[in-house]
Amino acid sequence: MAEAQNTNEARDIRPTRLRDALRKARIEAADRTGVVVELRDAEVARLEILNEALDPLFAEVPEKVDLFDRGVSQGETPRLWIDVVAHVVMGRDKRIYRFVQDTRFGRIVIAESHDVPVMVDAVTSYVARRMIEREHAMVATPVAEPVEEGKPRRRGFGMFALGFVLGVVALFGLALYAGLKNF
Repeated sequence: MAEAQNTNEARDIRPTRLRDALRKARIEAADRTGVVVELRDAEVARLEILNEALDPLFAEVPEKVDLFDRGVSQGETPRLWIDVVAHVVMGRDKRIYRFVQDTRFGRIVIAESHDVPVMVDAVTSYVARRMIEREHAMVATPVAEPVEEGKPRRRGFGMFALGFVLGVVALFGLALYAGLKNF
């Protein structure tokens, strides 16, 4: 009789249907995605706070200086761009700001901090250095005045004519020598 009860229990326990398993997996994935989206939104919010703290700094940058293109990009990894080579990204713990610059030798970390004022100071220093570099690049070196020529030069043609005449004389001399030798 015990065997009859075990077989009845085995029949009552159905294998999990695929549709139910897929539904459960979708719910779990949505929960994980929701957490990821919340983390990304938190990152963007922290970067926006830093961006607003940088408003007074960029208000002082002259309009004619077009080095900086500040803005928050909301891609897979949200970033606060300072210019084309430097940006602020959140660290792995999503609470630390990391100010990095891309160079031809790789990415370097300029500053890291949990505090917004420390990052504002680092960005201010970076902006000042970039503006000084721009000033040095904009310094005009004296340009040599072009030499004015009164009449066009024909030296190239003269050298060609001289080479042609010397070639004809050499061929004539070679032909004369060969003719006298056979005679």
